[in-house]
Amino acid sequence: MTNLHIRARLLPLGCALALAACASTAPTAPSTAVHAASLHIDVPAVAHPAGETPAWWYRDGAAQAAERGAMAGRARNVIVFLGDGMSLPTVAAARILEGQRKGGSGEENRLSWETFPATALSKTYNTDSQTPDSAGTMTAITTGVKSHMGAIGVYAGNKNDCADSLGKHAQTWLELADAAGMASGIVTTARITHATPASTYAHVPNRNWENDAALPKQAAAEGCKDIARQLIEATQGGRGPSIVLGGGRKEFLTDAQADPQQPDKQGLRRDGRDLVAEWRRAHPQGAYATDAAQLAAAATAPSVLGLFNYDHMQYDHDRIAAGATEPSLADMTRAAIAHLSNKPGGYVLMVEGARIDMASHDGNAFRALDETIAFSDAVRAAMDATSADDTLILVTADHAHTLTFVGYPARGNPILGKVRGTNSFDGEPGKLALDRNGLPYTTLVYANGPGNTGATDAQPAGPKRYPHWAKQQRAPATGRPDLNDVDTTAPDYMQEALVPLSAESHGGDDVGIWARGPGSEAVRGSLEQNAIYHIVVQATPRLREALCAKGLCDGNGVPVELPKLGDFKPR
Repeated sequence: MTNLHIRARLLPLGCALALAACASTAPTAPSTAVHAASLHIDVPAVAHPAGETPAWWYRDGAAQAAERGAMAGRARNVIVFLGDGMSLPTVAAARILEGQRKGGSGEENRLSWETFPATALSKTYNTDSQTPDSAGTMTAITTGVKSHMGAIGVYAGNKNDCADSLGKHAQTWLELADAAGMASGIVTTARITHATPASTYAHVPNRNWENDAALPKQAAAEGCKDIARQLIEATQGGRGPSIVLGGGRKEFLTDAQADPQQPDKQGLRRDGRDLVAEWRRAHPQGAYATDAAQLAAAATAPSVLGLFNYDHMQYDHDRIAAGATEPSLADMTRAAIAHLSNKPGGYVLMVEGARIDMASHDGNAFRALDETIAFSDAVRAAMDATSADDTLILVTADHAHTLTFVGYPARGNPILGKVRGTNSFDGEPGKLALDRNGLPYTTLVYANGPGNTGATDAQPAGPKRYPHWAKQQRAPATGRPDLNDVDTTAPDYMQEALVPLSAESHGGDDVGIWARGPGSEAVRGSLEQNAIYHIVVQATPRLREALCAKGLCDGNGVPVELPKLGDFKPR
């Protein structure tokens, strides 16, 4: 990569002191009157991928953000919405499904974030993989440095090498908020120890180390801590996120404890540590919630821990069918914003729609799109609860999936239905489009996954029904099934998949970024995923000034040097 020259205009400065500060070659925090100052950030050319050090990734991401004007941002608050696995075809199909549920043809509909003024594309690859996972991608978003598949808040290395990872702990913007005097929160529909939320607060090379029983003995002996323990210890003494909402009680309870809502199940911890009890002792005025009613009752608590399921939270469709004792993602988002808005100094909040990804892994487009609509509801709740004058909202995905949007369906055709032709491409208008064997097919299909129509040890040959958790493929698919009498719009219908896999895989294509609020103008063009961190940091004065105070900024106040986690103490 050639040197990147970044230029922007410098607004007139209001005083000689500010002029002197900008003229100085010493790192300094920018005046709030300064937008972006004829910036020039050198990014050395490196041999890819061998030359990609953490420091190089950090500087390269800083250059991308500053080039686009992120330093002009004056955000008091930042909310990053992460639609896990929310590929562009998923967004398009969910947009149509929501529009059709409203009674329209669907295509003209917009999901909540599609009204945002700023858009970009994010390149999602990991340092070791063309098609990434959620851990490495979220680590890029939260630390400004790309890393390996499975990495949780550490620089690239071997996912099973604890000792090597101990010197590679990367500071996240959630941790930086502590040093900047800002509040923070985490919301997810996954286990709170799952890859995406864990990447905001934990540091392990392997995403699977969620509890001590899953932590290899050698890793424990070398000094690695499981993810659940790291969360609880990160919130001690008034530090870390003051509100944490999601699932995954089993990671926090001992194997001798019954789950409070599913008493036939026990916790997974073997170290005898009841981490929920530890959190409650450390937060005597705090509120611990296990259902929607308890979350509502925790509105005035100074700290909140909500664990609403033994495992991941329910799919929204199933949550409603079961009587909705769990809060929705929109409910949790509203609760988190209300809680954090009462804190001085502004806040950073991460909200994950986790089960978009899991539904696609399950080969079930209905739930993937339904979860995307629920995610849109949560973004809309944040839009209603905040002002674009002081709150930067970023909506993005960590990676794509193999869901494809195909054929030539007529305008308004049910997005989960079978393709009905609209012109000479697919026969007579209104008629089912047929393949070369005379069989109808659906608009949405997966390239691989459990929807393959061959026989398995769980279901016979033919269309599959959710859930389809097969261990063995009994026979390959022999042609395609006849879908004439199959309701492909039913919630449990699984789209056909070409390659039989036990779980559908991620996709390696780019994903979208949408933004509104201070600094959102920097969201444009094609970005490396780690540049999202730098947009967040550069657009938020408190965050960037905390870095500048440690001498990590250039003469124009742009954070360009890699921070060391241990150098920052909570205010």
